[in-house]
Amino acid sequence: MLKILVIATLYTALSITANPAFAEPLGAVAALREETMRKLNFHDAPRAVSEQRFTDFEGTEYALSDFEGQLLILNFWATWCAPCRKEMPAFDALAAQFSEAPFAIVPVATGRNPRPAIEKFFEAAEISNLPIRLDKTGSMARDMGVFGLPATIIISPEGQEIARMTGDADWHSASAQKIISALLEFYESGDASDATDH
Repeated sequence: MLKILVIATLYTALSITANPAFAEPLGAVAALREETMRKLNFHDAPRAVSEQRFTDFEGTEYALSDFEGQLLILNFWATWCAPCRKEMPAFDALAAQFSEAPFAIVPVATGRNPRPAIEKFFEAAEISNLPIRLDKTGSMARDMGVFGLPATIIISPEGQEIARMTGDADWHSASAQKIISALLEFYESGDASDATDH
């Protein structure tokens, strides 16, 4: 319990120091939120992300730093979580739509998720554009301050957390597509580097 409180306090402290040069452009992106995407909260300043590693079924290890240079959607989910399963096809469609962009969606099954259950779900939901990644002990989710599922975190190409949502959403809605397009344009323009240098 104490560890959870410490993590929660850390994440609160990280959001206190606003960076106007960073927050103002992302405020324009935040204005694109509609319907279920209104639950997506953009931070006033970029936040550090976990250095914990996650794996695939074969035990190959990955780190969030592997995705630097790409806009990343990190989704923590579980097979027993109905809202998680509900939104996964939308993530799959979004990944397909932006497959040519410097963009990745990585769903990470956190906690106990048997391989047969994951594979059965991916097959039944016809998920073909997303990798299967695992956080078997839940340590990465805890390190990221995730307290409920699903949890979706947007990470900049520089490897910093810029937005977060707890709960499911339609990630292939018109609003979601506009948000991703605007973020890609923002980071590809070089304006983001200028903002984080202030």
